[in-house]
Amino acid sequence: MFQRPLIFGIVNITPDSFSDGGRYFAADAAIAHAKRLAAEGADVIDLGPASSNPDAIPVPAEEEIRRLAPVIEALGAEGYSLSVDSFRAETHAFALAHGVHYLNDIRGFAEANFYPVLAKSEAKLVLMHSIQRHGNADRRDTPEGDIIEQICSFFEERIAALEAAGIARARLILDPGMGFFLGPRPETSFEVLARIDEIEARFALPVFISVSRKSFLRAVTGRAPGEAGAATLAAELLAARAGACFIRTHEPAPLIDALAVAACFETPGSGP
Repeated sequence: MFQRPLIFGIVNITPDSFSDGGRYFAADAAIAHAKRLAAEGADVIDLGPASSNPDAIPVPAEEEIRRLAPVIEALGAEGYSLSVDSFRAETHAFALAHGVHYLNDIRGFAEANFYPVLAKSEAKLVLMHSIQRHGNADRRDTPEGDIIEQICSFFEERIAALEAAGIARARLILDPGMGFFLGPRPETSFEVLARIDEIEARFALPVFISVSRKSFLRAVTGRAPGEAGAATLAAELLAARAGACFIRTHEPAPLIDALAVAACFETPGSGP
C-alpha cells in the first residue's frame, strides 16, 4: 500500500551549496526560507551548516554551530520539527542540547566515543552510507561488486555498534546515499533507487532518500541545479513508490501534489 513519506525540507546555511549557495547563508534568510518550506508542506526542516559536495570547503564545528545557533533558536521557539545535517560530534551535541528531533549524518555516526551521548537522547538518527566513509563526497569510483550488498554490509556493522551502545533500533533511519556518495556513474544511483525494498526488507527499518537536484539526475538530463526540478520530482516519486519513508527535498510543494496524485492510483475512488 502506497503511503505518503515524511518530507524533509532542505535549508542550506552555507555560501557554497551546489544548488543554492549563499541564498540562505544569512540567518534571517534561512529562517524565512524554513518557514516557507513548512508552509509548503515540509514536515521537518533539515538545517545544513556545511556543504558536502565534492568541491565544498570543510567547515569546523565551531563555524557550523555559529551558523546554526540563531536559526535553531528562532525555529525551535516556534515549535518547528528540526533536523541537523552534520557529521561532527560537537555539532550533534549542540543540536541535541537545543532539542532537535533528528540528526542526519553523512558518515553514519562514525564516532563511537559519542555514542553514550546519543544513547541518552531521544532524537531519531538518519544513518547514511557513503563509499567515502569519511567526510564530504568526492569523485572516486564505486567499488566493484553488488552495491546493495555493500550498503547493507555497512548498515549491519553500524547498526550493531549503535545497538550495543544502548541506542534503540527504533530510532534508526537508513539512507543508502545518492549521487557522488555512491560514485560518479548515474546508473549506480538509479539501481539503488530501484532496490530500496531490498534494504527495507533486510533491516525492517525505514529508508530515507535524498535525490533533490543531485548530479546523477543532471547528468542524464543536461540540466543545471536550478533547472532540475522536473528530474528531481520524477526520482522522488519513484522513490516514494518504491517504499521510501522519508524524502529530503528542496521543493516540498510539487512533491506533495505528485504524491497526492500517486495515491489516487493506489486507492480507487479516492480522487475528487
